[in-house]
Amino acid sequence: MGVTFSMDMYLSEYLPIAVFLVVAIVLSAAFVIGSVLIGRSEPDIEKLTAYECGFDAFNDSRKPFDVRFYLVAILFIIFDLEIAFLFPWAVALGEIGLMGFWSMMVFLGVLTIGFIYEWKKGALEWE
Repeated sequence: MGVTFSMDMYLSEYLPIAVFLVVAIVLSAAFVIGSVLIGRSEPDIEKLTAYECGFDAFNDSRKPFDVRFYLVAILFIIFDLEIAFLFPWAVALGEIGLMGFWSMMVFLGVLTIGFIYEWKKGALEWE
């Protein structure tokens, strides 16, 4: 004797999800429309100034700027990836043994040599 599911029972399982989606869509649309209607769109001088990048945002796009921005970004990516590799290595250190330990030490050594090279070249100095 098999259990048969009626379509009403099947749809009633998904009714709370459908209600949640409808409420989320209506609230999201209300917030976006409300912010467009109520919010001010009058940027002041402070909003139009350069932000964190070091050069004005509304100049000629062909204007050369300092290559140190790229160096700092590359250094950040290198050391960010180093940390991303260290977490799984630390979790699996008990299973990978000495070979895994020494391979990570070589990896860290190469990155340390690169860091020292960049430091000696003055890539970390800012004027």
